[in-house]
Amino acid sequence: MAIVGFEFTKINVQKQETAKGKINISNNVAIADIKKSDLQLGKTKQTGIKFIFDYRSLYEPKFARIELGGNILFLTDEKNAKEILESWDKEKKIKKEIAETIINSILTKCNIQSIILSNTVNLPPPVPMPKVNVASAVPKPKGGEKKEEKKEKQESLKK
Repeated sequence: MAIVGFEFTKINVQKQETAKGKINISNNVAIADIKKSDLQLGKTKQTGIKFIFDYRSLYEPKFARIELGGNILFLTDEKNAKEILESWDKEKKIKKEIAETIINSILTKCNIQSIILSNTVNLPPPVPMPKVNVASAVPKPKGGEKKEEKKEKQESLKK
């Protein structure tokens, strides 16, 4: 079982006006549909499943949105493919371990793309960016004492 393909089929970013005040950004990813999609490799046919997804970043108060859509191709064996498709058709559910793999892959690609798009139209990034905080005090070495202080203590104990 492996992810062998990923493609965007929809990329949309809209910015209506300049934001004022506090901005709240909510991100959401959803599996819209699942379809059987076999992959032909030479004379060999591999069983595949296409997960169709929608990703949204909404900026509140309503002044901007990023929408991405696409699909992921997931290879698996025939038995597992049948179970996945039956579960989806009956209950719109996916096994936990497969859902984690698929959704994490979607989030990885979509978060990167949404950061690029937000930068293009001068929006704050929809996911928090890492920040560095430089401490003003010099950190003490492990053990709390400097080597010189330890040496002085040892020498005074010898006397």
